[in-house]
Amino acid sequence: MNIVEMLEVNTLRHPSKEALIYQNSTYTYEESNAKVNQLAHGLVKEGVKKGDKIAMFMKNSADFVFTYYAGAKIGAILVPINFRLSSKEINYIMTQSESKFIVADQEYEEIVYEAIKEIPTVPKQFTAPFAINEHCGSLSKLFINRTENPGIQLNGTDDLHLLYTSGTTGLPKGALFDHERVEAVALQFILTLNYHSDERMMNFAPLFHCAQLTIGMLSGFYIGATTVVYRDFNPKVILADIKKYRITSFLAVPTMHIAFINTPKDEDFDFSSVEKILYGAAPMSADVVRKCIDYYGTDQMYSLCGQTEGGPNGIVLYPKDHKKHAGMAGKNSSMFTLVDIVNEQGESVEPGVVGELLFKGPTVMKEYYNNPEATAKTIRNGWLHTGDLAMKDQDGYIQLVDRNKDMIISGGENIYSIEVENTIGMHPKVADVAVIGSPDTKWGELVTAIVVKKPDEEVTEQEIIDFTQLNIARFKAPKKVVFVDALPRNASGKLMKYQLREAYTESNTLPMGVER
Repeated sequence: MNIVEMLEVNTLRHPSKEALIYQNSTYTYEESNAKVNQLAHGLVKEGVKKGDKIAMFMKNSADFVFTYYAGAKIGAILVPINFRLSSKEINYIMTQSESKFIVADQEYEEIVYEAIKEIPTVPKQFTAPFAINEHCGSLSKLFINRTENPGIQLNGTDDLHLLYTSGTTGLPKGALFDHERVEAVALQFILTLNYHSDERMMNFAPLFHCAQLTIGMLSGFYIGATTVVYRDFNPKVILADIKKYRITSFLAVPTMHIAFINTPKDEDFDFSSVEKILYGAAPMSADVVRKCIDYYGTDQMYSLCGQTEGGPNGIVLYPKDHKKHAGMAGKNSSMFTLVDIVNEQGESVEPGVVGELLFKGPTVMKEYYNNPEATAKTIRNGWLHTGDLAMKDQDGYIQLVDRNKDMIISGGENIYSIEVENTIGMHPKVADVAVIGSPDTKWGELVTAIVVKKPDEEVTEQEIIDFTQLNIARFKAPKKVVFVDALPRNASGKLMKYQLREAYTESNTLPMGVER
């Protein structure tokens, strides 16, 4: 079986069961499969062939679900794109992926056209649901009156989707996965999280992101669950809908969990149906985790630590471990996954020693598309080199320390930015913080804190420095502090530190702090 076949299997098992709920529409498994087949035939009629790439510049919607599965049924390779990207960034991904087709939401019709019109062989563009301009086709018109399976032979080694990394360290790279790998990802989460066919799952994080796509949508349809999809993130609406739809599980990135716990509860809020709450895609501090447990009224929280290139796969922190180890990445690897922490010589390190985090297993990407040099650097002897620095304690619990590129070396000392960020984040007047190294002729790099103050709060550079020095070693404290209105984050809530490094590399850009 594969992802596509399981949709059909669940259609035969329980055709009248709710499969997809989106806004005011509900689709049973029979209706969902019929819509997918109709669109699949329409795509074939438009010239889509097995192996062609279909880019998707779409927010969450029923059309996103149908487009993904329709493309998969005819052997196309899906390329979901972050809908927040600029025209230049869209052009880069379309060109690098060699996509011949793109489906875009109506609100993005013009920006996508501007992005692709300079590509020598202009990809064919479709708008969901209806086109406004004549240079685009309407996705709604591709749903033709043929509900039988299109009959394309699919093999496990056929490529299924191309997921672009978030580009937190520069230009995004396309991680390529075939059907076997994607099915292994779905099965991994089903087994790791004890998913069952009576799950009622929410999908409000963007489906272009690997975590929501695989943990939510693909795993849900694989087991025959009911999936509720949200186009936009509205904390109050989503929290109320947990009661309305009797939701059993949902995934949220840390910024979303923070938005939830800052939303006052009312009579519409009832979490009694919830069996598991997932978080991942970015680190979440122990303090925020504890606040979530108190707010939701359940300790059934799972930390999922992985990477796009891994499927995502990685490490799990189970509910039973949160009491003592909240804030850790986890102890147990996900099902099917091997985990190691190694030094620069590739040797496993002892507890308490920082090294690079490695993953190995059937969910790891096939390659970086059209980038053999980056592939060879990242996958060595079957191991995925994540670029994340980590350390395990005596009991085997793993703590993420930093990104390899985010480690600061100042005066010969290794300083991990996450530790400094967590410390400054405890300041009562700080809403958000990023720590980078800025060039310095004397020390090599200076610890530089870029801080967002809480609304209506005032705090000085010296206060931040003094507060940090009280809580961690003096040499780790920032020597420079700058205050900004917001930090650059991607859709997953990850800091785009390369943008900060580009903006704050000149010594005269930031005010000086105290001397070491």
